[in-house]
Amino acid sequence: MSHVRSWSRLAIAVALAAPLLPAQAEEETKELESVTVVGDWLGEADQQVVQNHPGARTVVRREQMIEEGAQNVRDVLRGIPGVQVQDNNGTGGSDVSLNVGVRGLTSRLSPRSTVLIDGVPAAVAPYGQPQLSMFPLSVGNLDSVDVVRGAGSVRYGPQNVGGVINFVTRAIPKEFSGDVGSTVETASHGGWKKLYNAFLGGTADNGMGAALLYSGVKGAGYRDSNDATDIDDVMFKTHWAPTDVDEFSANFHYYDGSADMPGGLTQAQFDKDPYQSVRDYDNFTGRRKDVSLKYKRQIDDLTQVEVLTYYSDSFRGSTIANRDLKTLASYPRDYHTFGIEPRVSKIFMVGPTTQEASIGYRYLKEAMHERASQVGLVNNIPTVQPGADGHIYQDRTGGTEANSIYLDDKIDVGNWTVTPGIRFERISTDWHERPVLDNKGKPVQEKNRSKDYNEPLPALAVMYHLSDEWKLFANYETSFGSLQYFQLGQGGSGNDTASGLQPEKAKTYEVGTRYDNGTWGGEVTLFYIDFDDELQYISNDVGWTNLGATKHQGIETSAHYDLAALDPVLAGLTAYGTFTYTRATYEGEIPSFKGRDLPLYSRQVATIGLRYEHDRWTYNFDGFAQSKQRAPGPTTNSNGSFTGNYITEPSADGQYGDIPGYVLWNARVGYDFGPQASNLKVAAGVKNIFDQMNYTRSSDNNAGIYLGEPRTFYVQGSVGF
Repeated sequence: MSHVRSWSRLAIAVALAAPLLPAQAEEETKELESVTVVGDWLGEADQQVVQNHPGARTVVRREQMIEEGAQNVRDVLRGIPGVQVQDNNGTGGSDVSLNVGVRGLTSRLSPRSTVLIDGVPAAVAPYGQPQLSMFPLSVGNLDSVDVVRGAGSVRYGPQNVGGVINFVTRAIPKEFSGDVGSTVETASHGGWKKLYNAFLGGTADNGMGAALLYSGVKGAGYRDSNDATDIDDVMFKTHWAPTDVDEFSANFHYYDGSADMPGGLTQAQFDKDPYQSVRDYDNFTGRRKDVSLKYKRQIDDLTQVEVLTYYSDSFRGSTIANRDLKTLASYPRDYHTFGIEPRVSKIFMVGPTTQEASIGYRYLKEAMHERASQVGLVNNIPTVQPGADGHIYQDRTGGTEANSIYLDDKIDVGNWTVTPGIRFERISTDWHERPVLDNKGKPVQEKNRSKDYNEPLPALAVMYHLSDEWKLFANYETSFGSLQYFQLGQGGSGNDTASGLQPEKAKTYEVGTRYDNGTWGGEVTLFYIDFDDELQYISNDVGWTNLGATKHQGIETSAHYDLAALDPVLAGLTAYGTFTYTRATYEGEIPSFKGRDLPLYSRQVATIGLRYEHDRWTYNFDGFAQSKQRAPGPTTNSNGSFTGNYITEPSADGQYGDIPGYVLWNARVGYDFGPQASNLKVAAGVKNIFDQMNYTRSSDNNAGIYLGEPRTFYVQGSVGF
């Protein structure tokens, strides 16, 4: 603890000293006048900011989301280099959930990336329950998605080995404006699903602005027992700039979502009818109320202060039948999170260098209450049990208090930008098991468990500016993930946690280049992630296990080209594509497993597309491909020992076995009627044109095979003023 305090005092001293530095020579002052303090690394993520970021980074804008016919954020993320999205499955098998993994990391409920909404954590409990079984945002409210895969760990956490994903909602416009729109889709099987969105906002002459955002998803999916999706996402955003240097923002957010979960199928059930469901009562429900307040002051051209504070109140619940359909379990869970994050940034000069030093602090406190109850099922009909929620067989509470402080210094000298930084995490987590009778009628022992951590997390990023168009970068960073509530409660004896589960610490290395001259551009990044102990959720029976040492390595590429540079007749035609190769493997001490692939990721993922804009017409044609995935089953036991099994052939229950790769093709055409017709825009498209069958697997509470999206038709329409 002493080393944390000493470094904290040093960081505070640097921040306080920065404004007191001696005045620079007159010529130095003139040079500084052309420099602007950045402060927030995520910021607006415009093209210049992304171009000068010293790590892999991709931003998807609203126009691209619309032209992809995106019905949810999975559709938006799927084509980003290094990002792999798993279709709804298992306990993340509803439209309320998000399953995304980066660079071969597990995608089940997205636990390894710091996922933010306008800079505020999206998880119900960022430290103790980072999984996104409820992702509280509908795609219609989005303006952009900023995926920072490297060089972001110093400032953003806690769990960021998979980078930072910031979902940016629509901004308050300077002029009063609004629009409404809808996307309606249907497949050969199932019903109609509708995405609605509405927006209204503006800024007055006195600097006060506001915007009201709504996005909702209603209707049925392409499988049976998936016909009750009902999502409402409402935001009220305000902004006030009383002076030229002061800004206040307040965002109020309410999300309410519910959806059926059609469940996994055995191999025999899938072969007979992949659209069927044998689960009539499985569903997921989530609600979230949150508020965030931000104050920013530009003290002078070279000094900026910002304070962000936020609070969220979340509920998520699911109802899932057991495998033999004899009991129906419910899992209601409540979470509360409060955070405050002040930051000071200052530009100054030392010798030939121009530097921007920042010091920031985050205090986060979270509380949880997780319960489980069950009722019996007879002929697939719930029986009546004492108590409104049936027999409560699990009752747990807990909380986390975390303090983190970071210090970084962006140093520009000549054509070089060097950014050293360090973040310290001090985490205290507690978990309490209340005495009840378990689901077999046996007493559950009361337990009180806690863990404390003090971790320094250094990072270094370097960029060389060959020109304004061409950049070279390299970086190193560390990430740390403390034990989560479920992991604290798994196994062990009495108040002692299981010996096999350790907090995760990983080192990430990147080397890459980025080029963009306005006509053509691209990015190439080599990455390497080194885990000493990587934890993995294996199955409902095994729970979390320690896989031991693992490594994730590969290359990410992207390119785009304006074909008008070849011939003026091709004006308006753009080609683009991405390719990612990932190899994520066991590297532990068991020879028979060394080099084996980790579960549920593809080694090769590629996209290719054409966009043609002529007059008021826009045409899109694109393809997506991924190679096979492994679902090898529980290769390790709960105590960390190896089972000796690595399943590649399909298992009868549908949980395990290789998953074939596939290729999907999509097309869309749209027309813009222009201002004279209230900015009416209409479009029609088809996803998975050739109806390529694809599926994934799950081995959790709702295990089995899950069919991917078949051929799907959609229409879009919007008007604005």
